[in-house]
Amino acid sequence: MIELSGEASVDDGPDSVDDPRARVAVHALTRASRILERTLCARDIEGTAVLSLADFRVLATIGAGEARASRLAARLAVGKPTISSTVDSLVRRGFVRREAHGADQRAVDLALTADGDAMLEAAESGLAGVVLDLVSRTEHPEAVLAALADLGGAIEARQASIAAARRAAGGANAARAPRRRESAADDGEAR
Repeated sequence: MIELSGEASVDDGPDSVDDPRARVAVHALTRASRILERTLCARDIEGTAVLSLADFRVLATIGAGEARASRLAARLAVGKPTISSTVDSLVRRGFVRREAHGADQRAVDLALTADGDAMLEAAESGLAGVVLDLVSRTEHPEAVLAALADLGGAIEARQASIAAARRAAGGANAARAPRRRESAADDGEAR
């Protein structure tokens, strides 16, 4: 068993990390990530970077219905300070707004503004065009596109599994630790 960054492990079997295809795939994914990031930066009219890949990920996750910063952080596998900083930047630029959460005035929900929705749509279209261009250059474009779409579901499943393991470990630790008061600040939101 090989331990990867304390979150997951891979059996040293036929599909092990020694498989050269896995290493080639790592390099392809990191290069594709950079190409996608450069595509986002190139989308600005004035020549200034409007969206980073991190900005895009947050906009897309809010657009998919995730309204709380703490759940955004967990879903995107980043820390609450990172989400708070990214959300602050998106709010300043008019792409995201903060709203009081129903009856609980201490909690804050996040929502896309009309400009944020338009930016997300434009970014997704531009990035989808790049992905289609890249997969069209492979031997089996339909299969590669389907595999990439399946990879999205696998990523969600992996992140959910890691979050569940952390909650289970936290539950064991919570029995020994004093309980901390929960507030809107726990959502990574400064008012």
